[in-house]
Amino acid sequence: MIKKKKIPQAEIPTSSMADIAFLLLLFFLVATVIDVDTGIGMTLPEYVPPAEQELVEISRDRMAAVLINENGDVLLDGNPISVGLIKNTLKPRITSKISLPNNKKLIVSLKTDRKTNYNIYIQALDQIKLAFFEVRDEYSNATHGKKFNDLTPEQQDESKEKVPIIISIAEPELVKK
Repeated sequence: MIKKKKIPQAEIPTSSMADIAFLLLLFFLVATVIDVDTGIGMTLPEYVPPAEQELVEISRDRMAAVLINENGDVLLDGNPISVGLIKNTLKPRITSKISLPNNKKLIVSLKTDRKTNYNIYIQALDQIKLAFFEVRDEYSNATHGKKFNDLTPEQQDESKEKVPIIISIAEPELVKK
C-alpha cells in the first residue's frame, strides 16, 4: 500500500487572540463617551408627611393655572393659549406682584394629563421660567442698572427675593376611558 502524505493545513495562531479581544474591549470602554441625561434642574421641596401638612388659602389673583391635556391643548386660567404665548401673558402678572410683600407673589401651577406629550410639558415649563427670568432681569436693570447675571451675589439675592420663581407642578391626573 502506498501511504499518502498528509498535506499540512494552514492555521491561524490563536494563542494571542484573547489578549487582542481584551485590549479592544478595554480600548472601547475607555474611548467611548457615555451620554448621561442630567434631567430637569429643579429644587424639590422637602417631604412633609400628610399629617403635618397645613393647608393655606391662596386668593385667585395670586394663582396662574396652566393646564395641558393629552392633545397638547394649553389652558391658562381656563382660556386656550398657545405654548409660545405663555411667557408674554405671565410677565405682566408677575411684574404687578413685585411691589407686594414676599408672601403675596404670583404662583404658577402647571398641571398635565398623564398622556400629555413630554415635549409640550417641557416647552410650557420653559415659557413659565422664561417669564420669571425676564421679569427678574427687568427688575435688576431698573434697580441696579445691570442684568441679573452681572449683579453681585448680594444684589442677586435681593432680586431673587423681589421676584421669586414659584412654580407648583401638580400631579397629573389619570384619565379613565
